[in-house]
Amino acid sequence: MNKSLRAVPALLLTTSLTLCACSVEGKDQVTMAASTKSGISPLGDTNVAMKTSRPNKPAQLLVTDVRLGIHDSFERVVLDLDGNGDPGWFIDYTDKPMQQGSGALVQHDGRITLNVNIDGTVYPHELNMEDPELHTVSSQGGFISQVISTGTYEGRSQFFICLDEARPYSVQVLEDPKRIVIDILR
Repeated sequence: MNKSLRAVPALLLTTSLTLCACSVEGKDQVTMAASTKSGISPLGDTNVAMKTSRPNKPAQLLVTDVRLGIHDSFERVVLDLDGNGDPGWFIDYTDKPMQQGSGALVQHDGRITLNVNIDGTVYPHELNMEDPELHTVSSQGGFISQVISTGTYEGRSQFFICLDEARPYSVQVLEDPKRIVIDILR
């Protein structure tokens, strides 16, 4: 038998096994994610103090999405980032949220807000990207009532996390994909 003809069945068998393995692996990953969701722990050290971080080099980042998650012992806000560099931040509690640049009072649900300022951000056109059109994200029953985006101004994107009371929180940057994770304890 010709060598190339013998290779065809071997190739078909290898391809079939690979495809089967992919579908089984994908199913296991979904099950694993669902089963460990309640076992997720908050990241970093938590307290109510102001938190700040300044990167060594200027960044060119765009916040592309805002996500909320409710877990057993904490709630999580994730700010997805695209672009280059490491973000900086200045985060602190305020009971009078004001939009950067204008100083306008921001209408919100909740008794207090966590003022989240992300440094090293740019406008979408500076990265040749479409505007992600970030809107207010409302909670589905947690103590975070909403996350409000007030936009980007002079290299800083501002968000308000609206809460029932000041609670201990942590801030971490995770990679692949790049994102800022804010965990707030119950």
